[in-house]
Amino acid sequence: MSSYPLPQPKPAFDVDKQYVRFRELRADGYVLFDFAIGDPALAVELTLPLAAYRSFCREHHVIYLTREQAETLDSEKSIWRFGAPGIEE
Repeated sequence: MSSYPLPQPKPAFDVDKQYVRFRELRADGYVLFDFAIGDPALAVELTLPLAAYRSFCREHHVIYLTREQAETLDSEKSIWRFGAPGIEE
């Protein structure tokens, strides 16, 4: 019987924490970004003009994700989507 590592426990879901992951500032002045409430892994993609994006972030007191945090999220998503290397069923 093989043993698999157990997933690490996540902190409690906190609806007061709101996250933004900046994606791109387009040439037409629109910002593409991900917005999440409580868990940065559960995000929606949004597009707003730059001024509206800044206002949105201020009003929601967002936590901006770093590149490292975003890469970690991408890695976790790919494990769920494509499976972890070396694990066989």
